[in-house]
Amino acid sequence: MEGKILSSISSSLNDYCIGVTVLACFIISWIFIHRWNQRNTIGPKTWPIVGAAIEQLMNYDRMHDWLVQYLSELKTVKVPMPFTTYTYIADPANVEHVLKTNFANYPKGETYHSYMEVLLGDGIFNSDGELWRKQRKTSSLEFASRNLRDFSTTVFREYAMKLSSILCQASVHHQEVDMQELLMRMTLDSICKVGFGVEIGTLATDLPENHFAWAFDTANIIVTLRFIDPLWRVKRFLNIGSEALLDQSMKIIDDFTYGVIHKRKAETEEARATGKSDQIKHDILSRFIELSENPENNLSDKSLRDVVMNFVIAGRDTTATTLSWFIYMIMTHPHVADKLHSELKSFEEDRSKEEGLPLVPYDPEDIKSFNKRLTQYSGLLTYDSLGRLSYLHAAITETLRLYPAVPQDPKGILKDDVLPDGTKLKAGGMVTYVPYSMGRMEYNWGPDAGSFKPERWFKDGLFQNASPFKFTAFQAGPRICLGKDSAYLQMKMTLAILCRFFDFKHAPNYPVKYRMMTILSMAHGLKLTVTRLS
Repeated sequence: MEGKILSSISSSLNDYCIGVTVLACFIISWIFIHRWNQRNTIGPKTWPIVGAAIEQLMNYDRMHDWLVQYLSELKTVKVPMPFTTYTYIADPANVEHVLKTNFANYPKGETYHSYMEVLLGDGIFNSDGELWRKQRKTSSLEFASRNLRDFSTTVFREYAMKLSSILCQASVHHQEVDMQELLMRMTLDSICKVGFGVEIGTLATDLPENHFAWAFDTANIIVTLRFIDPLWRVKRFLNIGSEALLDQSMKIIDDFTYGVIHKRKAETEEARATGKSDQIKHDILSRFIELSENPENNLSDKSLRDVVMNFVIAGRDTTATTLSWFIYMIMTHPHVADKLHSELKSFEEDRSKEEGLPLVPYDPEDIKSFNKRLTQYSGLLTYDSLGRLSYLHAAITETLRLYPAVPQDPKGILKDDVLPDGTKLKAGGMVTYVPYSMGRMEYNWGPDAGSFKPERWFKDGLFQNASPFKFTAFQAGPRICLGKDSAYLQMKMTLAILCRFFDFKHAPNYPVKYRMMTILSMAHGLKLTVTRLS
């Protein structure tokens, strides 16, 4: 009996081993055949079940350049993932099809909305359909307001001068500064002032810590990670890892934002009750609070919170990162810096003559006279006069071509479709146009596409815009950026002051590379030294 039992066990083990061996051979053969069939395929290589997730994860920290390699050969790249397929496009004809021609078929979509909802809610950058159209109409009217434009000009000048004061002190003491951090502080302070009339003071001389800024950066990084992290919903449900940190960050963000909303509502009510309606502020939040008093607009405190968060991400990170890349570009292209400085000095002389103001004489080594001249110069910078600085405008635009603030922008796919180049798209997937790659494609910009050349934007001595489906830094079609003019206004105001009076030198051996976020910020900041110019 015992022998029969042992024999039976032995037979079962043999059968099990044979079964495991057969299954292993089947899996290995399946993988081998799957990979063999891709031997001549140009594009990301996939594995069974997980698709291209392994290659994408391995290249996550350099994903934009990873896509450049493929898009330079293919124009359209498909990246299968476990639960969806991403299609990346860089050809202007395909981009125009997605952003304009068949716009209704490519909303932000439920997938994108679910990833970003915790941060952006149902704001203009994270909504579709009637909700988006209504916000778009209201926001476009606000951005066209002369009051907002004049208020923004004053605020942008004020904070550019605060930044100049910090740089002046750094030059006196030969201190190294992180320019990206300073610019982030400047744009956060200015968008908080323009967006909801609050002085948060992160650009104070002692550069205080700011919990809101930290929480906002942390949340931005984590929601970006969700796009390639298939387990984020599990982590969110269990409140562990990055999702637990996101939860802490959002509490700080929401406490601050709702506090601002409630305070502004109280100030508005008090101003009306005391007959001082003329003291109601001109910031964006105040205008939306006024609109919320009409029941037809259906604007709750949550809606106002979403408005605030969308304007912060639009007006803070995008502008600061572009300014950072701009300064890096002129440090690495001194001939551009020299040409820009000449334009700014000529502008200063011409504007002073027009205003009948003798230029205050100054010595860069004499801080008192230097600051007087800088203050006089800043007064010459108005919304209209900044429009004369065509080379500055071209240099900013060239920076955006190579370093767009939003390096890639995904859209959902409602129905099956075919792109102009014949690529088939399946409903439920994602299609992403890639401004970072588009600016580096020779088929878009010629053989010098990778070179920083502000001169490419001039034709017969005049600045010449490119098609928004080729130069996509501000998106295109019905969703084209409403804040484009405001962004240029702040960047030109800031750079007209900085590049006229300061020279920047990059810290030796300090790495400059991007960090994977929704915005193309620098991973290690921008460390540099500053000297004053004559």
